[in-house]
Amino acid sequence: MTDPGQYPQHQYPQQNPQGYPGNHAIGYGQPYAAPPRGMSITSLVLGLVSIFSGFTFIVPIVGLVFGFLGLRREPAGRGMSIAGLILNGVMLIGWILVIVFVVVIAGGLFTFMQQEGISA
Repeated sequence: MTDPGQYPQHQYPQQNPQGYPGNHAIGYGQPYAAPPRGMSITSLVLGLVSIFSGFTFIVPIVGLVFGFLGLRREPAGRGMSIAGLILNGVMLIGWILVIVFVVVIAGGLFTFMQQEGISA
């Protein structure tokens, strides 16, 4: 078989040409694609931005639009869409109340000035 000075050579078993199931490397398959949540995240972020920098009227409106779109198109981001809708809705209602308050105060001040004969 072998010469005394040589190492024995091992014979490896033949691979099954039919594709024996245990004879292949285990793969990881295709990478998992996370469900889209971009609109939901955008709505939530815009809601937070409108709270912390509440000097704009347009950000809550854009956040509401993204919230509704995220709610319809992204079921995986439903919670973030709802949170964004609530935050943006509260900020938008707050802005509307501030505008109404300013208009009422300005109207009352103007009426008071007319009654007292003070010109503006």
